[in-house]
Amino acid sequence: MQPDPFQILGLSPRFDLDESAIRRAYLARVSAIHPDLAGAETAQPNGQDASAELNHAREILTNPETRATALLAVLGGPTKEADKSLPPGFLMDIMETREAIEASLAGDQSERARWLAWGIAQRQAFTAQVRAQFAAAAHSPDSLRQIRTTLNAWRYIERLIEQLDPAYDPGKADFRA
Repeated sequence: MQPDPFQILGLSPRFDLDESAIRRAYLARVSAIHPDLAGAETAQPNGQDASAELNHAREILTNPETRATALLAVLGGPTKEADKSLPPGFLMDIMETREAIEASLAGDQSERARWLAWGIAQRQAFTAQVRAQFAAAAHSPDSLRQIRTTLNAWRYIERLIEQLDPAYDPGKADFRA
């Protein structure tokens, strides 16, 4: 099981976290383990390991998609490996969108910016949908499965945005789980 990034930073597990609250919690925890700030006698002996753990927790919580995935795990929801479901019709829609992107980019690379803007708008829509789902969720198995389904679809959009980056190199891609 993955470490709980909310617990690592001392934050209550919820989707609507203010980025400044994440930053404050991170800085407070980092200063508590840093030998120059905490003093050599109070600094933790495994400061590098703790620092890496804090950095990873901050990275997870500052990204809305990974924060939602972490929150779902804390609430006991299904993992992406356990539940690969997608909203009805989503897979066909994303396949058609990919075909449209490939066709438009084959003729004009300037279309990349338009498609990237489309992807970012989709990301914003998924962020709003997941925010509403967490707010309304009674944390029942059904509501947690519904959130997982939305997150699975959101991951397709994030992958599409990554691939629209002109610097994207599928041979060198190194994605975190």
